[in-house]
Amino acid sequence: MFIDEVILKVIAGNGGDGCTAFRREKYIPMGGPSGGNGGRGSNIIFKVDEGLRTLIDLRYQKIIRGKRGNHGEGSTRNGKNAEDVIIKVPPGTTVTDIGTNLIVADLTKHGEEAIIATGGRGGRGNKAFATHANPAPEISEYGEPGEEREIKVELKLLADVGFVGMPSVGKSTFLSVISASKPKIAAYHFTTLSPNLGVVKTRDGRSFVAADMPGLIEGASLGEGLGDQFLRHIERTRVIAHIIDMSGFEGRDPHEDYLIINKELKDFNEKISKKPMIVIANKMDIPGAKENLEKFKSLEPSVKVFEMSAIYRDGIDEILTELADMLDKIEVEPIYEESKFESHVLYKFKKEQPFKITKDSDDTWVVSGDEIEKLFRMTKFNSDDSIKRFSNKLRKMGIDDKLYELGAQEGDSVRILDYIFELKA
Repeated sequence: MFIDEVILKVIAGNGGDGCTAFRREKYIPMGGPSGGNGGRGSNIIFKVDEGLRTLIDLRYQKIIRGKRGNHGEGSTRNGKNAEDVIIKVPPGTTVTDIGTNLIVADLTKHGEEAIIATGGRGGRGNKAFATHANPAPEISEYGEPGEEREIKVELKLLADVGFVGMPSVGKSTFLSVISASKPKIAAYHFTTLSPNLGVVKTRDGRSFVAADMPGLIEGASLGEGLGDQFLRHIERTRVIAHIIDMSGFEGRDPHEDYLIINKELKDFNEKISKKPMIVIANKMDIPGAKENLEKFKSLEPSVKVFEMSAIYRDGIDEILTELADMLDKIEVEPIYEESKFESHVLYKFKKEQPFKITKDSDDTWVVSGDEIEKLFRMTKFNSDDSIKRFSNKLRKMGIDDKLYELGAQEGDSVRILDYIFELKA
């Protein structure tokens, strides 16, 4: 089964908790803090495997979850990092964050890896908080939560040449003749229900990868027929080979077919319509094809047309040589603009508050924001030192000042996530 789009959730592993411990050994008075740090949670990593051709392995994985890092221990023993979760995907896989609509990774080369969700760092043990002012702290942290995101995984096949055209114009027959690919071929429309890839070799020893796309019809970009679900695979191709049934055997007009397919390509993505293209006039062995070809050339004098009979293998070598020559002159270009990538987004350095304060209907002040919520989740509220550190952090972030500025009074209730505090001066 050919699956080329999957939506799923990835949750990286949480970091392990830091440890609060003190060294206690005979003849060593005041041994001091000895709590180790927690281990890092597992990353979710996608890795390219050139042996894969579909995303079917991800179809039934609604959630991919990482493992938690080991907790720190006494005697300054740090917890072990969790093993990363590696998911194998085919070349040509694009991962997009649904929340931001930015591309997380575009994976095209065998063995290429990308971290899709980052594991949380381990919480620090009390050994890490020791200072001259406080040589025996009782502070330690919970592990940082792992990154969590909903993603869309798309496969856009890697091919140098993409065959497009109406149903039953001979795309699959052509691919079967020029490569070892064995696509399904039959005398009815929509025989090809998914793209087929084949490695093609020319007479002079050059090679390239060709893809046979399922037949398009008028309105494909609007969902007619098989719709535009496979047009995404043409985005990576460097050359488009437009195959036309020049015989008009099924009562269609070859020139009208040419115009319809070009319109569908442009409607789907204008960049595709601007790719280098050759027109291949197939079924030239059928009566009437020569006359239709002359008419086509008169209507499209600037278009270079190559004649072919795929079933009798006439004219094929000339076409393959032309395609190889075109590919030699065309550089591989990225299909996405840099501004679409998450890693290239430039954040303006504005003096903005890293938190938001609202007021509930029960007059409780609600403080929210990624930074403050992460701090809350990593704080252990089981010691005076931890509570004091948390309060100082809030003050340094300006939360107390902002609450008073908005009209909060001492003794008011303040909620962060599910925890309610009492505001004190």
